[in-house]
Amino acid sequence: GTSAGAAPPISFNEALQYFQTADLSECRKKVRATARGRGLAALVRFLFGPPRLQPQLRGERELALAMAQCGLDDNERVHMRILQTIYKKLTRSRLGCPRYGAHWEELGFQGADPGTDLRGTGMLGLMQMLYFVMDSRTLPLAQEIFKLSQHETQAPAITLILLQNFPFCIMSVNITRIVIQALREECLSRECNRRQQVIAVLNDLYAAAFLQLYRVWKWQHKTLADSGFLLKELELSTRKKPKQLLKSLEAYVNRSPAADGLRRPSPPSASGGGEEINFTGVCDLRIELEGEARLI
Repeated sequence: GTSAGAAPPISFNEALQYFQTADLSECRKKVRATARGRGLAALVRFLFGPPRLQPQLRGERELALAMAQCGLDDNERVHMRILQTIYKKLTRSRLGCPRYGAHWEELGFQGADPGTDLRGTGMLGLMQMLYFVMDSRTLPLAQEIFKLSQHETQAPAITLILLQNFPFCIMSVNITRIVIQALREECLSRECNRRQQVIAVLNDLYAAAFLQLYRVWKWQHKTLADSGFLLKELELSTRKKPKQLLKSLEAYVNRSPAADGLRRPSPPSASGGGEEINFTGVCDLRIELEGEARLI
């Protein structure tokens, strides 16, 4: 029904506090905290790979992964407030919306029920969207990306126009799936240990990955046909260069978004040491994510 639309918006911290105290015991049973290789690959990773997550942070990692196993529940008021807040922030509407309907397709879900698109990311997928639209540093970016996802061009029929529209929420869910895998493979452990945080690092990497995707999508004129390739490249970047992605986000939030953060990326330097991560060629990666690593 529409009653949930009357509920006040929920902040990310309030929603997180709910999950910290909720009974997630069934979700925790499904959690696989780390994904390590076997044989020689495991030995090489142990000797030369990223550090292990410090013991005091493992509970927070487990909470994040438990949220990823938690499905959207119509009977949980907090779940519905999260969904309504995302809708209001992206559409800039003061009004709520029905729980089911075509309006969710307009936001970039596949159908009338957003819950069916959260396979592999669960409520963590919605929590990261909530963070994206409720943090004042990243809200302008979220709205710019959403605007691009709605891209439509009115042009004569004889003119070939490449539309850059894409399903925003499905893209978001795919990025959440990618950063979950980076967490499970301990690619983020060094940064988590440094900051003594897990969920905050996971959220920042999500926003940084979305920023990188947006820049490449917009300025290199990408379309849905490129989405699978770009997501594979983004997966590689989150695993191999998370620090570089996070620095790019930091530069964005510390400057005027209108003037700097959303500008055209600089061309790659000859040494390859520039700040931007440029997608250069197809990477034939073996996908280990739960679900497909392409746009669903």
